[in-house]
Amino acid sequence: MRSTWKFALAAATLLAAVEAQAQTALKWAHVYETSEPYHRYSVWAAQEIGKRTNGKFKIDVFPASQLGKESDLNQGLQLGTIDILISGASFAARAYPPIGVSYYPFTFRDADHLLKYAKSDVFKELTEGYRKATGNQVLAVTYYGARHVTANKSITKPEDMKGLKIRVPDVPAYMALPKATGANPTPIAFAEVYLALQTGTVEAQENPLPTIEAKKFYEVQKFIILTAHIVDSLNTTVGGHVWGKLSDAEKKIFQDVMQEAAAKSTEEIKASEVRLVGEFRQKGIQVLEVDRKPFLDAVLKSVTVDSMGYRKADWDRIQAIK
Repeated sequence: MRSTWKFALAAATLLAAVEAQAQTALKWAHVYETSEPYHRYSVWAAQEIGKRTNGKFKIDVFPASQLGKESDLNQGLQLGTIDILISGASFAARAYPPIGVSYYPFTFRDADHLLKYAKSDVFKELTEGYRKATGNQVLAVTYYGARHVTANKSITKPEDMKGLKIRVPDVPAYMALPKATGANPTPIAFAEVYLALQTGTVEAQENPLPTIEAKKFYEVQKFIILTAHIVDSLNTTVGGHVWGKLSDAEKKIFQDVMQEAAAKSTEEIKASEVRLVGEFRQKGIQVLEVDRKPFLDAVLKSVTVDSMGYRKADWDRIQAIK
């Protein structure tokens, strides 16, 4: 009886060891706050992948720049120190420039135009080019919001931005509008923007309304100018070192879950944009509507699509999407 018990205990111990060894731990990283849908649905997706693969994958999500600033995270994906990443295509463009074309100012009319682009042949071709260049696989697109300028002074026309010290991400596409309007674009890590605005290191910044709320930039800025100069998105990308080891069934699970998470997050962001204009005004922030055309004309005149390393043919195809 005792030997049977010992055998059962040994078998159970061996099974547990085998299961532990078979489980794959992955790191999923991003720079956004835990209150934002990008994080909440990343956590949901991580748990859901675990469930649908019968516990094979244990995915931990690291928010709010815990594993580094956005450029560091993109490098980590390439090096294999990070396995899954939510980040804008503008950072992916460092490895494959054409994929950054969607960040050229005023490329998209609105959120629906961007989401149609994410299902288009041109998007498939660009992400395939990025995969061939890096091995990394883009699996889902989340609408991030239309980017607007915030400042401590009124801005209604391009000339009002002349000399303005404005924080932008350290990516050429984000610098296009400030350079075209004579502003002084200043790259600062995302986690440091609030303090930079508070201390006057910079006078302005640009981000979508939900991010302005989540990062509390409205506390240190008096004006929100609805330029909508970039209709932004985030790609959910799996590192090539992970993607290449997945079975076809596992690849489908990862893609299905990540696209479900992106769709849920997108709907929240679209709804919050509608809500936030009124809420900011109630807080005493001056929200200004502007004519976007003079800003577009300034960009087209001084910063061409080709000059940024993008292909004009790709941009034209995006414009043609209805």
